[in-house]
Amino acid sequence: MTLTKDFTQKLYENFAENTKLRAVENAATKNGLLSSLEVRGSHAANLPEFSIDLTKDPVTNQKQSGRCWMFAAMNTFRHKFINEFKTEDFEFSQAYTFFWDKYEKSNWFFEQIINHVNMDDRRLKFLLQTPQQDGGQWDMMVAIFEKYGVVPKSVYPESQASSSSRELNQYLNKLLRQDAEILRYTIEQEGDVQAVKEDLLQEIFNFLAITLGLPPQSFDFAFRDKENNLIKFEGTPKEFYSKFVNVDLSDYVSVINAPTADKPYNKSYTVEFLGNVVGARDVKHLNVDMERFKKLAIAQMQAGETVWFGCDVGQESNRSAGLLTMDAYDFKTALDIEFTQDKAGRLDYGESLMTHAMVLAGVDLDSEGNPVKWKVENSWGKDAGDFKGYFVASDSWMDEYTYQIVVRKEFLTEEELTAYESEPQVLLPWDPMGALA
Repeated sequence: MTLTKDFTQKLYENFAENTKLRAVENAATKNGLLSSLEVRGSHAANLPEFSIDLTKDPVTNQKQSGRCWMFAAMNTFRHKFINEFKTEDFEFSQAYTFFWDKYEKSNWFFEQIINHVNMDDRRLKFLLQTPQQDGGQWDMMVAIFEKYGVVPKSVYPESQASSSSRELNQYLNKLLRQDAEILRYTIEQEGDVQAVKEDLLQEIFNFLAITLGLPPQSFDFAFRDKENNLIKFEGTPKEFYSKFVNVDLSDYVSVINAPTADKPYNKSYTVEFLGNVVGARDVKHLNVDMERFKKLAIAQMQAGETVWFGCDVGQESNRSAGLLTMDAYDFKTALDIEFTQDKAGRLDYGESLMTHAMVLAGVDLDSEGNPVKWKVENSWGKDAGDFKGYFVASDSWMDEYTYQIVVRKEFLTEEELTAYESEPQVLLPWDPMGALA
C-alpha cells in the first residue's frame, strides 16, 4: 500500500498518546537506546565464577583489526606455552601470521579469477566485492601455521597497519581488483598468465612488506621462566612452532551448529571459494545439534584445554559490562517489541552469522553437569567489560548465537568422525557458514 498522510498521522497520534513510549523516548534520546533498556538483573545472574576455570592469563588486544580468529587460535597455544614453560606472560606474533595470510589470500584470489574465468556474474561480483579481508576460519589458520610456523611477538611486533588495518585493506583490495582485470584481459588475449601473475604477486609482496614489515625467515630468541632459567632458541618459525607449540593440528576438527533445513545434522560441509592457502586442506565443518555441540566443548575443557569458538558477538551483547546474555535488554516491556526469530530463521534471513572468534576458557556446571554460563576470553584488551577483558556468556545466549567450535577428534564418536571425514556438501559462496570471524 501507499503510505498516505492520514495513515502516518494515525501512527503519529498513537505514539504521542502513549505515555510509556514518550517516557522511553526521553530516556533513549538522552542516554541511547541500549543504555536505557539495560536490565540490572542480568549482571547479578552472570557473575564470573565457574566450576571449570582454565586460565586467568592477561587478555590480548587485536586493536583496530579483524584478527580475532588469529588471536583466538594463538591464545589457545599461548596458555599451553605459559603453563609448560612457567612464564608470567607470553604472546605469539599475530602480525606475523597476518602478513602471510594477506599474501596467501591474494594468491588465492588470483587463482579463483584464473581458474573460474567463465564464472557467472553473481560469483564474480561476490569475489570482487571483498577480494580479501582480515577475517578467517579455523582451517585457514591451520594452513598458515603449517606452512609458516609462528614467532614470538617481540620478534615480529605490531605495525601501524596490523594494529589498524582499514588503510591496508583499502589499498590491497584496490590492487587486487585492478589485478583481476589484468588477469582476465591476459587470459582473453591468450597471454602468459603465470608470468603476469608472478609480477603481480611481487607487487603485492612489496606492498605488504612495506606496510607490515618484512617477516623473519630465521631468528634468535631467549626468555626466562618463573624459576629464572634461561631458555634459548635459534632457528626458523616452523622450528619454533615444533619446539614451543608442538600441536598436531590434524587432530582438531571444526564443529558447527546450523539448524537450517538445508544442512542436516551429522553431515560435513564446505563452502565454495572459501580458503586462503592454495593446496591446503579444505575448510570443513561437521554440523551437530546444540546439545551435542556444547557437550563437545565441555569435554575438551574438562580435559584441561580451552576451546576456539565463533559467534555473533554483537547480538544481545553488553560490551561495557562484558556480558553476553539474552536478558541484557528489555525491548518488550519498554517498547512493546519482541524479537521472535529462532536461530534457523536468523541464519536464513541474514539477521545473524559468525562475526567474531574467541576462546571458551571455562564453564559453570550445575549439579547434573549441565552448563549454566561460560567464561569467554576475548581479544579486545583488559579494559573491555568488567572482568579484565574476559566476558561471561549465559547458556541461553550460547544456544542462540554460537556457531562454531574446534575440538580434538578424540571427543567425537565413531559415527561423527566418519561423517566429518566423508565427502562434504559444497555450500554456496554466500552461505552464512562461510562467514569469516
